[in-house]
Amino acid sequence: MTTLLVSQTNFADHQTPQGHPERADRIRAVEDGLRGGDFDRLLRRNAPFGDITLAELVHDASYMARLRDARPAEGIGQIDGDTFISDGSLEVVATGLGGALAGLDAVLLGEADNAFCAIRPPGHHAEAATPMGFCLVNTIAVVAREAQRKYGAERVAIVDFDVHHGNGTQDIFKDDPNVFYASSHQMPLYPGTGDPSETGVGNIVNAALPAHSGGEAMRAAYDDLILPALERFSPDLLLISAGFDAHHRDPLAQLEWVDADFAWVTGKLMDVAGRCCANRIVSLLEGGYDLRGLASGARHHVARLLNG
Repeated sequence: MTTLLVSQTNFADHQTPQGHPERADRIRAVEDGLRGGDFDRLLRRNAPFGDITLAELVHDASYMARLRDARPAEGIGQIDGDTFISDGSLEVVATGLGGALAGLDAVLLGEADNAFCAIRPPGHHAEAATPMGFCLVNTIAVVAREAQRKYGAERVAIVDFDVHHGNGTQDIFKDDPNVFYASSHQMPLYPGTGDPSETGVGNIVNAALPAHSGGEAMRAAYDDLILPALERFSPDLLLISAGFDAHHRDPLAQLEWVDADFAWVTGKLMDVAGRCCANRIVSLLEGGYDLRGLASGARHHVARLLNG
C-alpha cells in the first residue's frame, strides 16, 4: 500500500483557551507518533492553502459570514460554551481543508492508495447552519461533496469511529441517498444525537455503544451492523472520520478501546474498500484528547493503512 500523510504546518494558529482539550499539541503528538520504522515509507506532503468558499457546498449561505463576524481581530473569541475561534482560525480551517482535498486528489488520481490527514480543528459536529463541538467547518462533508462534484463519484461513504456522534455530518447528508454515513459512538454522551432510530433516508447507520463496553462491543457493532450496511451501499470512495477519543486514556469519554481496536476497525474498513472501491480511502483526524492515547491510536490506524 502507498499511504499519503498530509501534515498541516499552520495548525497552531487556531488558538483555544489554556486547558482546552482541542489544542495545538494534538497535531504535534500525532506527527511525533508517525516517525521512524515503517512510517519512513509514508508519502508525506504539507497541506496547501484551500479554497474556504468550498464550505458553501455543505453549509448555509450565511455560514461563513457568521464565522468571519465571530472571529476577533486578535486573540480568541467564543462561539458557544466549548467552541472557540481565534484571529488565525479561518486560515487554519482553509489549510486543513486544502490538506483533506489534497488527500482526495492523491487517492482518486492514483498517486496513493489511501491517505491520512493530520489536521485540526475537527469538523464532524459542524451542522449545515451551526458550528459547535470544537468544530468550525465540516471538512469531511466538503470532501464528500467535492468527490461528487470534481470526480463524479456516485456513492460516497463516511464511517465515523470518533467516540462522539458526528451530528453535523448526519445533519448535512440525512436526506441524500448517495452519501452513506455510519457512526459508532458512546451513548449517552455529547452531543446527544445518534440514536439507532435515526436512519435518514436509509443512508444513516448509528451504532450506540454504552460506556465501559470496550472493544468487544465495538467489534460486534461493526460485524453485525456497520460493515454489512457499508458493503450493501458499495461506495465508490470511503472517507473515515478518525477520532481517537474512544481510547481508554481519553478524559472525555469511557468506551475504553485499546490500540488494537483502532487497528482492527481500520483493517475491516479496508477489507470492504478493497472489495467495493479499489482500496480508495481518505481518513481525516477528528477527536482524541489524551496526547499519548491520540498518538498511539493514530499510529495503529496509519500502520494498518500503510501495511494493509
